[in-house]
Amino acid sequence: MKVVAFNGSPRKDGNTTLLIKRVFQELEAAGIQTELISLAGKKIRGCLACFKCFETRDRQCSIKKDDYINECIAKMVEADGIILASPTYFANVSAEMKALIDRAGLVAFANKGMLDHKVGAAIAVAQRTGASQAFMAMNTFFCCFGMFIVGSDYPNMALGLQKGDVEKDAMGMETMRVLGQNMAFLLKKVNAK
Repeated sequence: MKVVAFNGSPRKDGNTTLLIKRVFQELEAAGIQTELISLAGKKIRGCLACFKCFETRDRQCSIKKDDYINECIAKMVEADGIILASPTYFANVSAEMKALIDRAGLVAFANKGMLDHKVGAAIAVAQRTGASQAFMAMNTFFCCFGMFIVGSDYPNMALGLQKGDVEKDAMGMETMRVLGQNMAFLLKKVNAK
């Protein structure tokens, strides 16, 4: 089994990465393979709403100038579990995460069943406010495609601004630990033969 995490932070190794790695510790302890994909520094444009993906139905976005999105979509298709993680920017996900959601989402709508029965988890980071909206935006992606959403013992959020701040948020770090355990549990149930 494999979980791929998409880090929507423009900071490659900031607080969002720290939270993903905390979840990964639990997944790896349960024998689940993990992969972290950072969207930082990638030139990812938003969806053009050209709907060519509905013509081709080849599980790819027709925009080829930033092929990175198609690599991300392929990673989603191959994985058993998907983590979407983003800092909160003006009470929503980062522009990088929004572009990924919009483009991968339209391709998934065009290729019905592409993400069915995968396990998804959203992680939001905020300085003070807005994490709930970012969390909801990422969970909505999972809800649209027949995926199973994993929670923790509290919403999958943590507080932090400067790199490392989330490690001072004991509740946030504990939430990530439990999230990793719950995700491992659900993945094993979903993939039991």
